[in-house]
Amino acid sequence: MTDSSVDYGAVFKALVAPLLVMTPDFVILAASDSYLKVMGRGQADLLGQDFFAVFPPNPNDPDAIEDYLRASLERVVATGERDFMAVQRYDLEATGRQGVFEDRYWSAINTPVLGPDGEVELIIHRVDEVTDLVQQLGRSGERGVTGARAELETMRTDVYVRARQLLDVNERLKQTTSALQEALDRQRRFVFDASHDLRNPITGLLTELEVALSEPDSDLHPVLRKSLRDAERLNDIVADLLELARLDTATPTTTEPVDLAHLVMDELERRTLTATVLTRLDKQVVVCASRIRLARLLGNLLANAERHTTTTIEIIVTTDPPNAVLEVIDDGPGIAPADRERVFERLFRLDDARRQDPGGSGLGLPIAREIAQAYGGHLYAADHSTGARFVLRLPFAA
Repeated sequence: MTDSSVDYGAVFKALVAPLLVMTPDFVILAASDSYLKVMGRGQADLLGQDFFAVFPPNPNDPDAIEDYLRASLERVVATGERDFMAVQRYDLEATGRQGVFEDRYWSAINTPVLGPDGEVELIIHRVDEVTDLVQQLGRSGERGVTGARAELETMRTDVYVRARQLLDVNERLKQTTSALQEALDRQRRFVFDASHDLRNPITGLLTELEVALSEPDSDLHPVLRKSLRDAERLNDIVADLLELARLDTATPTTTEPVDLAHLVMDELERRTLTATVLTRLDKQVVVCASRIRLARLLGNLLANAERHTTTTIEIIVTTDPPNAVLEVIDDGPGIAPADRERVFERLFRLDDARRQDPGGSGLGLPIAREIAQAYGGHLYAADHSTGARFVLRLPFAA
């Protein structure tokens, strides 16, 4: 239970450890007396000021550590977790002597203070100065045997260099850990969503079979037709998951020259589309890729266009050196600018897509983009006056 009679402000000011309190955007709110003493500043110099404006880096120090300190503070805000910094050099501008910096060495701990909503409200910045220790290493030996000073100077330099190296390694490890955690989170979400999509047709299939078994005299043909559609849907989802697994593991595939105009004509002959298809196909637009995978990419774009179009789908093959360009355009409701990247996220589906095809998995467009990237290209949703326009750009075959 909190004792309201305690003056916590006075306690903070009197703490031996040099402490500074700042906002998540690094505006200084309070400083302990020991912090003011160490820094050679007064309350009026600090309060309400941006930390990096009050303590600018030494412009003459190529190893100025401002970026590391700023990265540490930003990491605290982003993660809500304490961050430790190795020994570092951060020179201070001499009081009343603008542009004149004093050599200073520090270790620091940045600690978040969380609000009721779990967001970072304050940052407590604690420093421990080790300047005297580092400089003592340099001064020691002046009274010793010949060569001691040089050895101790080397030791001092080595300590500082090793600290900087540790700091660099620590920063890289934190970035790698963050990236790995993000990848794991994406993988967990993907497995969960994919399992949900698989469960729907499985549930439908089981229900239809249970009904058929409970009514042995009923006509089985409608049940079998429904079961076949559910089985086909399961097969499509599994095929999509296998394709994504191959793309994720970068499984090498045989490449060959592929004429995009021929690819489009072959795919249109193979498919029976309900919409009218218009084509404008330049000749001799050749790329180097797997014909099977490019057919999968084009098939996914056509399936998406057919799902959303009103009457007409347009396919264009042209050139924009050094790239070959393939466009698939429909005259449906189109894609809002804010959603043009989201449609390439795995399992993401717009509300309109869910209405048009409730059994869809949301994997077609992500697979198409990853196939494009596998061959050095890019697939994106572009502006169009009516409907959606998907543009594939691939390098010309050498």
